Amino acid sequence: MNIKEAKEEIANTLRAYHRKDEAGNYCYPLLRQRPVLLMGPPGIGKTAIMEQVAQECQVGLVAYTITHHTRQSAIGLPRIEQKIYDGRAVNVTEYTLSEIIASVYECMERTGKREGILFIDEINCVSETLAPTMLQFLQNKAFGSHQVPEGWMIVAAGNPPEYNKSVREFDIVTLDRVRKIDIDVDCDVWMEYAWSHQVHGAILSYLSIKEENFYQVENTVDGKFFVTARGWEDLSEILKNYEELGIAIGEPLVIQYLQREEVARDFAAYYQLFCKYGVDYGVKEIVEETIRPEEYGQKTDMARKASFEERFTVVNLVLDYLSGQWREYRWMNGKVTLLHQALQHFKKYLDAEADCESMEAFIAKRRNSLQVRIQAGLASVRDKREEEWVLTKLEEFWLELRKCHLYGKEEGFARIRELFQKEVERRARLIDHIQRKLDRAFQFVEDCFGEEQEMTLFVSGLTKNVCAMEFIGAHGNRQYFHYSEQLLYQQRETELQKECLEMLE
Repeated sequence: MNIKEAKEEIANTLRAYHRKDEAGNYCYPLLRQRPVLLMGPPGIGKTAIMEQVAQECQVGLVAYTITHHTRQSAIGLPRIEQKIYDGRAVNVTEYTLSEIIASVYECMERTGKREGILFIDEINCVSETLAPTMLQFLQNKAFGSHQVPEGWMIVAAGNPPEYNKSVREFDIVTLDRVRKIDIDVDCDVWMEYAWSHQVHGAILSYLSIKEENFYQVENTVDGKFFVTARGWEDLSEILKNYEELGIAIGEPLVIQYLQREEVARDFAAYYQLFCKYGVDYGVKEIVEETIRPEEYGQKTDMARKASFEERFTVVNLVLDYLSGQWREYRWMNGKVTLLHQALQHFKKYLDAEADCESMEAFIAKRRNSLQVRIQAGLASVRDKREEEWVLTKLEEFWLELRKCHLYGKEEGFARIRELFQKEVERRARLIDHIQRKLDRAFQFVEDCFGEEQEMTLFVSGLTKNVCAMEFIGAHGNRQYFHYSEQLLYQQRETELQKECLEMLE
């Protein structure tokens, strides 16, 4: 299965293992809670999906790369304890608490989450001294004499032997006690992730044209040559930062991330073209309709005469520009939604208070709650930014009430409602601007390429973009629905033709 399917399987398993009866007891027998073993090539996102599942299921996460550990850190240090057996005092060896198990308890204390995922990476690459401990861990859910706490699901990950000479094969006894999931490389699935996580437009455009260069790993006598999903994502970050700093980008930088010379050279050349086409076509001016009609005609004519690769790059430049608009909408919509929720809470809070002067205490409590969440590691960067914006707005509202001497419950909250409505109107204006830009983007692609494969690429790119689908799903877009329906019809027609040919064979 691909990495997206593996993520869904882990989330479903977590829900099954954590299901409780009316008395609060786990329904799934502990003895039958098999650890999940993910096996797949390096750099495809095994660790990333653990973070996503933990966040989406609101459970704790403790992640370890086991190759960094010794037998002592895994099972604890030995110590001598005196015990009485048959009336006779004897010295016995016991072990301090495992560092890994201790980290689980620390996570529970820090976050207040009693359930979670214990993720052990590179489990089949451990040293010879640690191998028996890892087998015991998978079979018995324990490190030495220390059991993994109830409510914590074990997920382990490893690489197949062809990617790592240090790999140890698991025996049948161990494999019969785990849920083994083999993960395959899937560029389309990664592209869905990449569109929603702001991966650089040049990378998205390049891989839409040359999917075969997405993932390559080769271990030969001449050396190790590899290109991985992790490499593309890390390259994206350095590209964006170098661009902000005005630092030149060339093949020497790219090959540090894409460690296969042919791919690195090819992408470095494409990156230069992507930047050049961005200037030549002026997509921002076209979509924002700040370009003169005669220039617009020149751009569409140039696109129609362009090579296959250039035409696809133009479409991806449009998609890349629109991605920024989706992110702006997502950010604005998230803030306004959170502000609305905060005001609903304040209204309930106000019911038990004398007047609107209690708003100051309400803001202080909310700010303190944010600090607690940050310290406990429960607030993401986005959560923190959105909540800080909400707190700032609440303080502005409170300042407005004091300026106008509006302390009564009804008159005070009525003014707050008016102020909030202004934020709603700002969001509405943004939605309208984005709709017009999307319409112009469709018009540009149609003027350049009609309803050919470039339009299919454009519609498919929108469909794969989670942020775009959030916007279109909430507010619609006539042209998107028109072309997507047409695309579905064409796909069904192709399927029927294929079925007819198969029947004639």
